[in-house]
Amino acid sequence: MKPHTLAGIGLMLAGIALFSINDALGKWLLATYSVGELLLIRGIAALILLAPFIRRAGLTAFTNAPRPALQIVRAVLSTLEVAMFFWAVSYLPLADTVTFYLAAPIYVTALSVLLLGEQVGPRRWTAIVIGFVGVMIALRPSAASITLPALIALTGSVFFAFLMIATRHLRETPNTVLVATQIGATFLFAIVAAPFAWVTPSLWDLALLLLFGVLSIAGLACVNLSLKLAAASVVAPYQYTIIVWAIVLGYVVFGNAPDPFTLSGAAVIIAAGLYILWREQTQRDPPTPLHP
Repeated sequence: MKPHTLAGIGLMLAGIALFSINDALGKWLLATYSVGELLLIRGIAALILLAPFIRRAGLTAFTNAPRPALQIVRAVLSTLEVAMFFWAVSYLPLADTVTFYLAAPIYVTALSVLLLGEQVGPRRWTAIVIGFVGVMIALRPSAASITLPALIALTGSVFFAFLMIATRHLRETPNTVLVATQIGATFLFAIVAAPFAWVTPSLWDLALLLLFGVLSIAGLACVNLSLKLAAASVVAPYQYTIIVWAIVLGYVVFGNAPDPFTLSGAAVIIAAGLYILWREQTQRDPPTPLHP
């Protein structure tokens, strides 16, 4: 294996690890602070780190970005999925929330038929159905056990799938513009939401909240660089290590041991997702990797 490919795999693994630690830190902070406050301070830290790149790109990179209406829709979708992820994870074990979000690439394949006009053969439709079965297993087999937080996580994962579809449409947009509009839109949402449940953080908690923002940008940087060094079809499967991190961190930090339904559902979703990834690799460009 070529050195740059190994480096790409290593960076994807590092990025997923950083995202996972970020998610665990977010869940920890949500015991005290609201989703709005969490995202507000995260946005401040992220925008400070992004400022040099935004300045280098210049205002014209944003004003001349293709399909401005879709850029706005994408930013709104990003804000909704992030808010729903952390809203859900404040109630659910980390592994449960992550399991629902792992199904997003499966939704993307199903939605691509309607929204992108792509052709999906019977084998991939079978994998899509199997992936949905995995989601139902993770939801639990009894309708009485389907909770509002689980439905929030499931809805967030659907918004994330639409986000990936929008990103495919905007693939010619510079990375700085894509990332900055996502962070900026979430920051604007947080400015409105945070005051309704504001808790003044201690210096220590403020440092953790700022670290929360730094980790998210660092994880994104690792994933983006990984995709520059190696083919997406090579590094994308390593995104599924996020469920391992979620299980380990959920147990070590919060004492949440995953139940058999979550583990079984995650296994079915991952198997279906990997098969879809393999089929798409053989026929066209592979799907956009997850952004946890």
